[in-house]
Amino acid sequence: MDGEKPIVDSGDAFFDLGSFSNPNYRPGRGFVVCTLWYFCSLLLFESGWFPVTRVKSYLLRWFGSSIGKGLVIKPHVRIKYPWRLTLGDHCWIGQNVWIDNIEDVTIGSHVCVSQLVYFCTGSHDHRSPTFDLLAKPIVVHNGAWIGARATLLGGVVIHANAIAAAGSVVVKSVSAGKIVGGNPAQEIGTRVAAGNMG
Repeated sequence: MDGEKPIVDSGDAFFDLGSFSNPNYRPGRGFVVCTLWYFCSLLLFESGWFPVTRVKSYLLRWFGSSIGKGLVIKPHVRIKYPWRLTLGDHCWIGQNVWIDNIEDVTIGSHVCVSQLVYFCTGSHDHRSPTFDLLAKPIVVHNGAWIGARATLLGGVVIHANAIAAAGSVVVKSVSAGKIVGGNPAQEIGTRVAAGNMG
């Protein structure tokens, strides 16, 4: 592309990670709240010994999440910043889900997020020697299903009733009612009701 130079193997690193400073990023809360959440998360969310969803819902709200009714949240769930998380009614969050939300993550109602799903709102500019941070929100609309071990990248919108198949890496938005799978995820089908099969 015009004005861009290819990176060649000169033996030297293109990145200077020692120069990374990220001065414009703000987590959204101060040091004390971030520290309190860190230890609360370790003890009650990321561990497996405390299974009570109702208390977890209360704590998430206390830390600034918008949470609908009927949340089911399994053990070993990691949420970076609860104040950047919105969950609709009757969401299921599976075991070992990681919501790495340095930007907002919004999940609608009746959404199933299966085990080991990773919401990745942050990345870096590979063209920048200082590895500048790039952060974009993720939105999952009502009735969607995110399959086990799927990864959603920043900027993705999963529209209503769509499915991201197990193990998929979703790098672009998914239209309503569509099924995507693979790495990178591609459309592999359309969702139909059981009575419409055959």
